[in-house]
Amino acid sequence: MKIWTISFLDKDGVQQTLDLESEQRPSEEQAAHRLRQRLFPVTNDLDLNDLEGRTAEPTVKTLKEQNSVQILSIVQAS
Repeated sequence: MKIWTISFLDKDGVQQTLDLESEQRPSEEQAAHRLRQRLFPVTNDLDLNDLEGRTAEPTVKTLKEQNSVQILSIVQAS
């Protein structure tokens, strides 16, 4: 397994990182799911029905609009 580092701005605008294991580089949507699990465990169980199918990358959009969390980059850790 490879280690990938997700750099993101948290709700306070502070740059943070989160490492995750995956064979392939995760998409922004996959990274957003992992961030939401870590940062907002209660909202992780919410259904995004109203956005799925109508919005590309609904988890990325909700994290940014409702929680002010923005993914900056996803790179392989050295």
